[in-house]
Amino acid sequence: MPARPGVLWFTGLSGSGTSTLAPAVLKELTDRAIASPLFDGDAIRTVSPIGFTRRDRDTHVRRVGLLASQLEGRGISVLCALISPYEAAREWVRQQCRCFVEIYVSTPLSECERRDPKGLYLAARQGRLPHLTGVDDPYEPPRRPDLSVDTSLLPLDMAVRRILDVWRGRSR
Repeated sequence: MPARPGVLWFTGLSGSGTSTLAPAVLKELTDRAIASPLFDGDAIRTVSPIGFTRRDRDTHVRRVGLLASQLEGRGISVLCALISPYEAAREWVRQQCRCFVEIYVSTPLSECERRDPKGLYLAARQGRLPHLTGVDDPYEPPRRPDLSVDTSLLPLDMAVRRILDVWRGRSR
């Protein structure tokens, strides 16, 4: 396991697999008696509602990132699963952390739309949901993620293994 705490940041489009991967990594950590919180963007929005403008999205990412960095500074590893569509906000979070591992869940938009677990893409394509990331709002893929995972190609257990391996390498 990693030598020191870190912030594992899962970013990708809705339906890409961030909310599947992060809990799977959390289960591995829990099985190894490593207590780690998981901050899911949708869950946080239920207690701290915020809009979907660029400014709102950046504020959401920075709030979660600041909290994660504070916990990391106290020896706690944190998993964060947020779409976090803008490079500058993710980079700001990276700068707040000692060990930041950016996991780009690079599943193609076509696969995310096929999955569409929340019906968001259908609603956006029908004009009922404005500002959906990847449809009528941009998603800026990480230029240099620590790991890129396409969940349409890589089995979950292998993806989890790769994430933990990359984290282990970054935490030395």
